[in-house]
Amino acid sequence: MKWLTWGLQVLLALAFAGAGAAKLTTPKAELEQTMAWATDFSAAQIQAIGAAEVAGAVGLVVPAATGVLPVLTPVAAGALAVLMGGAAMTHLQRGEPAYAPIVLGVLSVVVAWLRRPRQG
Repeated sequence: MKWLTWGLQVLLALAFAGAGAAKLTTPKAELEQTMAWATDFSAAQIQAIGAAEVAGAVGLVVPAATGVLPVLTPVAAGALAVLMGGAAMTHLQRGEPAYAPIVLGVLSVVVAWLRRPRQG
């Protein structure tokens, strides 16, 4: 189970880091050509979403890997799940498929559950 958890964390971290970096570094006009939802958000909002994704990616791996505040790993996973809930809602309201955010959100919930603090 340990390897499955780490595998999920790393895959999610890579996905969120890549998506977040793209939102942080690509001009809004370019994003609008490939991500139709970007037309509904300001450049600052898109960058905030990107920053949240990158921060979440770091939070998925670093606390658990270093043992420094490992409780932040399930918190990061939970926050990413909420972010993906918002992404799914945005896509559904626009009449677009929401497969990617739903899958990423569910996997984030799984990581949050597997990394939750245990009593005893």
